[in-house]
Amino acid sequence: MQFHVLSIFPGLFECALSYGVLGRAWQQGQLGFAFTDIRDFSQDRHQTVDDRPYGGGPGMVMQPQVVADAIDHARGQMPAEAPVVYLSPQGQTLNHERVAELSGLPGLTLLCGRYEGIDERVLASRVDREVSVGDYVLSGGEFAALVVMDAVARLQPDVLGEPASAAEDSFVEGLLDCPHYTRPRAFEGQGVPEILFSGDHARIRQWRHQQALGRTFERRPDLLERRGLSAEERRLLREYLRERGSDPDALEAFPATGD
Repeated sequence: MQFHVLSIFPGLFECALSYGVLGRAWQQGQLGFAFTDIRDFSQDRHQTVDDRPYGGGPGMVMQPQVVADAIDHARGQMPAEAPVVYLSPQGQTLNHERVAELSGLPGLTLLCGRYEGIDERVLASRVDREVSVGDYVLSGGEFAALVVMDAVARLQPDVLGEPASAAEDSFVEGLLDCPHYTRPRAFEGQGVPEILFSGDHARIRQWRHQQALGRTFERRPDLLERRGLSAEERRLLREYLRERGSDPDALEAFPATGD
């Protein structure tokens, strides 16, 4: 998969792409990265990319011609099916389903705004979609672009050392992940659930699924409201709640999946 990033600070990405999943996948040729400095398309010797907003108000706005020329340049280097994605607080919130959709594309051109944003006329004529990484504002789109690249890269074939890792992540089945443990067996007076030493992989899988259901119920019940519960999951979750002294009747608020 190919990523092409448009930014006035392309050097910001150098450090992040030297480590971890993205760095390894780049070195092994599993991912491609290109960077365009938007300032290179400025039309004056000062490399100006912004100007005061019409109508007054604080801040500056990125000029339309400079950004449009940078996008046109990047499009010429990317597959025709690769959309231009603007990282913006006004975009659709990034979630697992949208990451999975983006991961199936041949590439992404990621446009990083700064200041008060980009002239709306460029967004209307050259941007295919807007994506937000959450309901808050960053100083620019660069860190949001890194979030998108990392999340999408994890779903590419052979990028992770263990392919099952991505399949068992939080949100893949509409649930949060279960708790995990490693050595030592005792830590600060706390042990590890005995079932994990049983060697019974079917029971361990069931326990992990039950824990994922319970954690989702406690921390993100909105996910269960959208996802629903099968009859077996409802049974497991009732058992989980009883063990913790919680009211299992609270499950009646969640829809059944029909499984």
